[in-house]
Amino acid sequence: MARRWGRAGGSRVAAAERFRQTSAAMTELLFRADVYARQCDATVAALDARGIRLDRTIFYPLGGGQPGDSGVLVTEDGATIRIVDTVKGEGADEIIHVPEAGTPLPAAGTQVRAGLDWERRHRHMRFHTCLHLLCAVVPYPVTGGRIASDKAHLDFDLQGANIDKADIEVRLNALIAAGHAATPRWISDAELDANPELVKTMSVAPPRGAGRVRLIEIPGVDLQACGGTHVANTAEIGPVAVLKIRSEGKRNKRVVIGFAGEDVRA
Repeated sequence: MARRWGRAGGSRVAAAERFRQTSAAMTELLFRADVYARQCDATVAALDARGIRLDRTIFYPLGGGQPGDSGVLVTEDGATIRIVDTVKGEGADEIIHVPEAGTPLPAAGTQVRAGLDWERRHRHMRFHTCLHLLCAVVPYPVTGGRIASDKAHLDFDLQGANIDKADIEVRLNALIAAGHAATPRWISDAELDANPELVKTMSVAPPRGAGRVRLIEIPGVDLQACGGTHVANTAEIGPVAVLKIRSEGKRNKRVVIGFAGEDVRA
């Protein structure tokens, strides 16, 4: 028997009408409002060789050093489309869900239920928030960074300074255990231009183009422009370990972190 799904914000008829009206518009980015949402109902707006576009999504696209989400799209008749990656398209807020190779694709207008690989996403959220704390512990320009499911790193231009692995680990875990809130807020593009220190990663520009920029604030600890996904409280990160500090060129040092107790090759 085919499943009958409701949809937040209206009936199936309303959803179909919304699709007809907005199939060419930007994707509604639900993860901006609720990073803890694990599934949502959506309509296939378009698809091509690059992947599937939905009218709304909880899938975060590759960007800012954070991987794109993976998961599944399930149609009302039970067909499952495995999503192996999520990337940005050419247009503003255009999100492309990349299906597993060889997967039969749904037609435009098909209603689906999108579900995240939640454990993987949540690890990204924990690491991303921890990297903001690392910026506070190592207060030097960030020249690069990357998040994976098993580890994460930032590259710092230390400008001749020395840093200590054990000291960073102690201070990082103290900030985590203190249970600081991590909350988003928005400022205008003009406000960001007037406060360039809010952009701490020299190699990655925050998402712009909509007239406003999102900040992540950990009161009294860190404030910076960031479009990624984060946990709501630093205690949710859990204990971490500094796996390695290594040189990246003449001036830069890479600080690699992982979750404490996990066997990870740095």
